[in-house]
Amino acid sequence: MEKATQIKLLEAQLAQLASAPHTPAQDEEIMRLQAQVRRLQQAILGEANDTPEMTPMDRVKLARHPDRPYALDFIYALFTDFHELHGDRRFADDPAIVCGFARFEGEPVFIVGQQKANYKQRKMEDRKYRNFGMPKPEGYRKAIRLMQMAAKFRRPIISFIDTPGAYPGIEAEERGQGEAIARNIIEMMRLASPTIGVIIGEGGSGGALAVGACDRMLMLENTIYSVISPEGCASILWRDASKADKAAAAMKITPEPLRAAGIIDAIIPEPGEGAHTDHKAAAEAVRPYLVKYLTELSTLSPEKLIEQRYTRYCRLGAFVIEEPQSLSQ
Repeated sequence: MEKATQIKLLEAQLAQLASAPHTPAQDEEIMRLQAQVRRLQQAILGEANDTPEMTPMDRVKLARHPDRPYALDFIYALFTDFHELHGDRRFADDPAIVCGFARFEGEPVFIVGQQKANYKQRKMEDRKYRNFGMPKPEGYRKAIRLMQMAAKFRRPIISFIDTPGAYPGIEAEERGQGEAIARNIIEMMRLASPTIGVIIGEGGSGGALAVGACDRMLMLENTIYSVISPEGCASILWRDASKADKAAAAMKITPEPLRAAGIIDAIIPEPGEGAHTDHKAAAEAVRPYLVKYLTELSTLSPEKLIEQRYTRYCRLGAFVIEEPQSLSQ
């Protein structure tokens, strides 16, 4: 059977499963079929001699695509009864971060999302209003204030991460940008509720980590997660931002090497040529992963959650120095 025909049959099975009530077994089957579709699509691309292999910089461009679904696109597609809350109770509200309570599969949850433009409105003034998804200190303080409120009631917390980084302006630094990010990371490590982070575009530096110190981290397949942008890295290493493609390849910022390093837990396949081609399908691809990890984490006590979270982040970046073998061996 041709690969294209196999993909069509698998997609039909996925559509049938998606229309039925979700059970853990069905969610596992959906993820298995999605992975199979993805392997077949990659095989087809590999067989096409005139189609070059996607480079890390190609992934960077897709992660920044102006038509990619943003946090609110995922929120309104996946959740019901979403009620947005505002303000950090200290300075102002930050439109670059949206927060609120909602229901997922009928169960109450809390949502944090980094938003690059208005919902379904992507003109320049809409992007400016959201500060291009670069939060200020009041955005992070709003997020942690409401996450702590959610944790009091044991509401699971889901973060949709999509930022080139925290806003680096003078006024943000005057109001304690670095302290706000550090405080968020500290407090997220102490939350008594399950936390899941989903990188839906760019996961840039501390700006992403401030709402992404989660129990489980997921990435859509055409997204990035890094301490600095490829252009910034190239400017530092080679004094030449045009070498960003070289930096992107060296930095290991795409999902596959990050999963191999244990930094993320799952890679979510995207529809078509990327999430920008079908917002609804991209959101539905996330659903079974949320069901799976929420089910898994909800069985743990607050003490166990915090213990596992601490262990997870202590493990990242660890390495072992092997003893050199003697010459006689």
